[in-house]
Amino acid sequence: MSDSIFTKIINGELPCHKVYEDDQVIAFLDINPIAPGHTLVVPKTPTAHLWDLSDDDFHYLMSVVKHIAGHIKVTLKVPRVAMLVDGYNMPDHSHIHLIPGDKGIEHTLTEHAAKPETAPDHSALSKIAAQIAL
Repeated sequence: MSDSIFTKIINGELPCHKVYEDDQVIAFLDINPIAPGHTLVVPKTPTAHLWDLSDDDFHYLMSVVKHIAGHIKVTLKVPRVAMLVDGYNMPDHSHIHLIPGDKGIEHTLTEHAAKPETAPDHSALSKIAAQIAL
C-alpha cells in the first residue's frame, strides 16, 4: 500500500489543522468541510477498511471518536455531531468524519456534493482547530 495523504500528514510531511493526536490516532479538520468543525479521525495504522483494524485498535479508535465528538458538540454548541464512514474517497487509509450541525446528514451531504470545491480557508480552519483542540 502506497503512502496516502493521511500517512503524509501523520508523518509531518503535509500540514494539517490538528485537533487531537496520540500514538494511535490523529484528528484534524477537513480542508473542504461540510460544516465548521468537520473533523477527520484517522487511525495511524493504514488500512483500506476500518474492519481490517485489530479489535483492540478498532475499539480504541471508536473511544477516541466518541470523546472528540462529545467535545465538538459541547465546544461548538451544536445539537448533534454526525459520524460518517464512507470508505470511497480515500481507499488506502480508513478514517471517520465527524460533522457537527443541526441538519440531517443526508441534507448536509447533498449540500456539500453540490458545492463547488474552493481553496481551503486556512484562517477559519485555524480558528476552529484552536477552539476544539483537545
